[in-house]
Formats: sequence, structure tokens, C-alpha cells
Amino acid sequence: MFSFTACSTRGPGAYRSYNYAPSSSAKNYSDDSSAYRTTPPKKKYSKATMRPYVVHGRKYYPQVVSVGDTFKGISSWYGPNFHGKFTSNGERYNMWAMTAAHKTLPMNTIVRVTNKRNGKSTVVRINDRGPFVSTRIIDLSKAAASKINMIGTGTAPVTLEVLGFEGKGKRNIPTKKELKKLPQKMSLSGKYAIQIGSFSKIQGALSTQEKYDNTDGYKTIIQDVNGDGRRMFKVWLTGFKGEQEARDYKAHGKFKNAFIVRED
Repeated sequence: MFSFTACSTRGPGAYRSYNYAPSSSAKNYSDDSSAYRTTPPKKKYSKATMRPYVVHGRKYYPQVVSVGDTFKGISSWYGPNFHGKFTSNGERYNMWAMTAAHKTLPMNTIVRVTNKRNGKSTVVRINDRGPFVSTRIIDLSKAAASKINMIGTGTAPVTLEVLGFEGKGKRNIPTKKELKKLPQKMSLSGKYAIQIGSFSKIQGALSTQEKYDNTDGYKTIIQDVNGDGRRMFKVWLTGFKGEQEARDYKAHGKFKNAFIVRED
């Protein structure tokens, strides 16, 4: 048996495959374990990119998304203990700004977050990575969490909708008029692949690799990933000349629930 992993989207090479130990003073305001947010050491720190990265032994693959893409999951929030500290893209965290952390969305992605419990929505800009809890999809600033009335509960089920992508150095949430002028998809240079399967056993990955190798001239490879106490084997279709080619191929629908990743 094998299962395909659907795209649902802290992520891109913000940490350059460096494992950061949890800070004893870190506190996630919606998680008593307080072990999921850290500030990278200055000497090891580098701004987030779209390269895969490793945190707590798990590898994350930043994903290419387009305006209109939606995701569902649990939101948490972070506040005073991180106020003024560096975020993954090099900015200072401001708990009163409309920002958020996400494991794999591109930096500066503009996202609408809707609390499914009360229907309240807010718009945030992704400038950090996290939350590194498998059950959570986004970590909101205190201001953003307040907008959708989730401060008291700490977490809430939410839907995310990609609205656009701000340019480098842009730190303000765009108006509705400005959003219409933003790029409709993230365009980046580099090598891209399509993840077509994820397996807990190597046999499933090997059979899928063999079955789909040389499909339309593209090669398959297996990524051996350890994280969250388990080992996974991910099958990637490779050989695309760029992000647009990978996106166009994915659009053909040959692989259900496949998604685009950037290779190292």
C-alpha cells in the first residue's frame, strides 16, 4: 500500500539544514511544552530561502503556491517572549504587526486566515518559519490572533487562502486594490521536482520509482527523510528546467495530490 501526500502548507532554507535545540526560555503561548520556537544562533543564521531545511531532525520542503490556493489546519499564536527577536527572514518579530509563521509557504506570501469557529478573517504576511508541531499549520502574531478572537483559546481551526506575493523589503499588508496588482504566483529560479508519493516502507517507494521512471522523459528519485520519530521515503519526479515547466506538468493532473518542491 502507498499513499500520496497532498500539498498543505517554519520551511525553506531558513536554517540551512542546521538543527536548533529548543530554548529553555522559549514559550509558545498556545503550547505548554514551549519547545517549538527557537532563535537561530547569529553565527549560523541565514535568511530563509526556498531550499529544504531541517529542524528538530525533520526536513521541510518549501512549496510553490499560487493565488487562490487554500489550506486547512490548526492555528496557534506567539507573543511577548519573541517580541523583538529575529524571524526566519531576518526581520525583527513585532507581535503587533500583521505577520505569521508557516513551515513551507514562500516568504512574503500574503494569506487570508479565517477562524472556522466564528467566521472572522484577517490578512497576514509570512515572515517566519513554524510552528514545528505536526498538527499545526500557521503561527499568528498576537495582533493577528486578536483579530480572529483566538487569544483566549490559544489555537483554532482555520482555513488559509493565498492572496498574493509581496516583493523584497515590502512589510505592509497591501490593500485590496494593491493585491490585484501583485503577482498571481511565485516565480523563482532553480531546480524543481514534483513529489508524487510518500511511503513509510521502502518497498512502496521503490515500486513507484520503477513504475514512473522516465515518465514523459522525467526521472524519479527517492528522498530518505527522518522526522517526528519515523522514517519516510518520498518519491520525486525530476528533470524540469524550471518552476513553470514543473507547474505546467503538474497541471496535467497525471499525479493526484502531487505537489511541487525545490531541489537542493
